Amino acid sequence: MDNFKSNLQKPISCNFGCNVIFARFSTSSMNKFKQKIAARESGILLYGITPPKAGTEDEKLQQIAEKTIERISGLPIDGLIVYDVQDEKERTNEDRPFPYITAMDPLTYVSEYLTSLNVAKIVYRPVGIHAEESLLSWMGQLHFGGHTPVLVGMPSPDFVPKTSLDRAYELSISHFGTDWPFGGVMIPERHFSLGGEEERILQKENKGVAFFVSQCVFHVENCIALINEVSAAARNQDRRPPYMIFTLTTCGSLKTLGFMEWLGIFIPEDIKEEFLISQNLLQTSFNVVIRIAEALILACKKQGIPFGFNIESVAIRKDEIEASIELTNEVRRLLEKHEIIVPAYEM
Repeated sequence: MDNFKSNLQKPISCNFGCNVIFARFSTSSMNKFKQKIAARESGILLYGITPPKAGTEDEKLQQIAEKTIERISGLPIDGLIVYDVQDEKERTNEDRPFPYITAMDPLTYVSEYLTSLNVAKIVYRPVGIHAEESLLSWMGQLHFGGHTPVLVGMPSPDFVPKTSLDRAYELSISHFGTDWPFGGVMIPERHFSLGGEEERILQKENKGVAFFVSQCVFHVENCIALINEVSAAARNQDRRPPYMIFTLTTCGSLKTLGFMEWLGIFIPEDIKEEFLISQNLLQTSFNVVIRIAEALILACKKQGIPFGFNIESVAIRKDEIEASIELTNEVRRLLEKHEIIVPAYEM
């Protein structure tokens, strides 16, 4: 495959093994994420990973962490998302395409193995499986480490939580104040099926949520409809629109495609057909995701929505990891092209 073409109107080709070098960030990088959220400054760029599997020996963990730090240190990102991996079997009756493997606690991974990585750390937590005391202890450790939580609700309507999402919001604010931002999730697919996601987002913001992260976006029209309705609802209430962070990822195999759908990621039929007939699914998905990113940039600019992107990298295959790195750099270039952020050479 050829290197990236600069003309984004044409299909993008790339060599996922090429190296792109960026300057390492100073210690102020750790505060940049929170500053941008507080100022509602568009252009946040995050990189999302999962922690290693539970029970991994310490020597192996050190090796994994070193490779992770080496890979991420040169990326032009404001923060690292570390997901809290759950089985989610309550969410659907369909068989899981990949076996569930318990992962180590993401806060432990961040606090003990990724300390030298000089970016903000954003850690997910499904609050419903934790009692208040346990959740509060976790928040205290996260706050002490200077990290940021994303609080996630129930995996299904039938799930009985030990701690509700509203109560988790209250615990964060009452114990750690409003200056410690915490995030929530937004689900464009839920808006498509149930409607009212824009009101859910604004209600969560009323309760203290400082930013919202989507799951992986492939249905761009539905996502743009949510952007438009969030903007309209905010205007009707005479308030500023919320900060929206859109998650992007590539797809390297048909089995991964099936897993995405199992997770509830809606992939339109035309894109799914494009994937199914592709001779190079990873490259095809890369091109699709770049088109989606540019469409979301234009939609958010039009509506005045503060926004950013999260590049998800949860695969273990080398080519998919390299694709996530290239995607991060290409999204950065798109943000520069549309004057959302200042090019690195001008800073």
